[in-house]
Amino acid sequence: MYLTKDEERIYDGEYGWAKQVSIRILVKLGDLYGADRLIPIESAHISGVAYRTIGDASIEFLKELANSNAKAAVRATTNPSSIDTMNQLFSCLPRNVIEKQREIINLYETMGIEITLTCTPYYIRRPAFGSHLSWAESSAVIYANSLLNAWTNREGGPSALASALVGKTPNYGLHKPENRRASVLVKVEAPLKSEADYGVLGIYLGEVLGNRIPVISGLRRRDEMCLKQLGAAMATSGMASMFYLDENYVGERSFEEEISVDDKSLKASYERLSSTIEKPDLVLIGCPHSSPEELKIIARYLEGKRVRDDVKLWVCASKYVRRNADEYVRVIETSGGHVICDTCAVVTWLRELGVETLVSNSAKTVHYAPLLSKVGASLSSLEECVKIACGK
Repeated sequence: MYLTKDEERIYDGEYGWAKQVSIRILVKLGDLYGADRLIPIESAHISGVAYRTIGDASIEFLKELANSNAKAAVRATTNPSSIDTMNQLFSCLPRNVIEKQREIINLYETMGIEITLTCTPYYIRRPAFGSHLSWAESSAVIYANSLLNAWTNREGGPSALASALVGKTPNYGLHKPENRRASVLVKVEAPLKSEADYGVLGIYLGEVLGNRIPVISGLRRRDEMCLKQLGAAMATSGMASMFYLDENYVGERSFEEEISVDDKSLKASYERLSSTIEKPDLVLIGCPHSSPEELKIIARYLEGKRVRDDVKLWVCASKYVRRNADEYVRVIETSGGHVICDTCAVVTWLRELGVETLVSNSAKTVHYAPLLSKVGASLSSLEECVKIACGK
């Protein structure tokens, strides 16, 4: 892989160990996937923030970077942690766990990385049209490529961090126009009534597509909430990093395969995904993290209602969205719900927080909660989730 003179100096350690190890990670990745060079990025989004998922070994690596004066070369943001440290709900967790999580956050902050702690960095700052990124959160990657026309591969936490410290990423995969062409036409024949249905469609498509890029036709709703759930679910059950809506695709229409999706296909996916739960411990909305518009919708459904005493209602959102939607947050919390920041159900300790069963409008959550937390999970629409939380 070609390196500029300045990149060669970084590779040889003239700019310090932190940059050297970072560019060597990127070069190794580029060699593996046939990249011809490194290209500048507008921003990086780093996973590997939650203590529950990265553990102690990764903390030691972060310490070595921070002690070597590692600093972000471009704007870099962070994925959710395992705890909302400002919320008393999480104070029941062991003190050493809380301290380890704070240590991870402090190490990233020392490196000049923004402590956003959200899987939806595009609500804080929207990437420029056509910009190259190095993002590691799968739901954010597919959102950026599909809905924002930004260009990013599905990075791992270490490669996104390396890109943040160097300001570049290897030029392969979805950074190259020829790799962004669709190869499959998906015809949706089943009626999709809610964002939860879009999530089920995403789970089904992720399983059958693998990493192929589809053009999707037949979607009756194209609102952002539904498309976000579609993409997040596709990236959960498969390696999808991009999709096109039929009316937006301008490439060649000589597809390798056509897939029709009917009610029977989606019903089978729903039955594999979702359990029947009559009285959940937790109703979870906001995976991926909620937008201001979603908080507005939730507040409207909750107006004049009260969350049952025997059910927790969590609405997950970034601190930025919470601050800018104070009116809706007030309605949600007055009704007995909690607007949770900095974490989500996928990366926290649900059972230790008193959760054995949950209902969510997120297919991603319902997929991962049984696998990662041994928690029963059921899928319902946002509107139905609020009704369940209020017992109506």
